[in-house]
Amino acid sequence: MSEHERAERFAESPRVAVINSSEELGEMLSMVLQHVGIPTVMAYPLDFKRGRQDLAIFLTNYDPPVVVFDIAIPYAENWAFFERVRDSAAGRGRTFVVTTTNKRALEEIVGGTGAHEIIGKPYDLDAIVDAVRRALADQERRGRSVD
Repeated sequence: MSEHERAERFAESPRVAVINSSEELGEMLSMVLQHVGIPTVMAYPLDFKRGRQDLAIFLTNYDPPVVVFDIAIPYAENWAFFERVRDSAAGRGRTFVVTTTNKRALEEIVGGTGAHEIIGKPYDLDAIVDAVRRALADQERRGRSVD
């Protein structure tokens, strides 16, 4: 694929928001997704929590159909923040792929929920790409434009 074809494909692909507390991990996830042709936009949960960035404006402006959202320690506090994001007017209708350091600990807090795909670290990058692709396909099946 030529650079021009790749740029065209990139421009026409859906956006995925990567919200991760680690700059390095967030950039790595963004690079991996972009490498397979999925444009991303990054943000940091602390910026939303501390008011440096407005979550509703971020989600409205970029309108990502899929959000890769990392739940860091302390799990209960960050899960509660995630639920506020997911349930907000700006978050509704989006599909969330959740990543975390300790999948078992997070599942103990949130219980058995099939509502979100939870991927533990160390990341299996192929699993994350596959989860994002499934989420984008699900959004398309539900009639949401993903481009």
